[in-house]
Amino acid sequence: MRKGEQITGAAREKLAREMKEQYEGGRSIRAIAEAYGRSYGFVHRVLTETDVSLRGRGGEQPQRRLGTAAHSGR
Repeated sequence: MRKGEQITGAAREKLAREMKEQYEGGRSIRAIAEAYGRSYGFVHRVLTETDVSLRGRGGEQPQRRLGTAAHSGR
């Protein structure tokens, strides 16, 4: 498949299944996009078409403690 080539029908369904499997296996949208030579937006759209539950952005976030800004000593 060439970059920018429109993908429809059975080829799109097959691609969507592959991308869904990879995403559910832990790969990021960016990694999938790079592997297939497609844009982030294309992969995101294909995944949402397959009713994938998308993960939140970023990795683990440090826990914010309540009140730390108010007690910073400034």
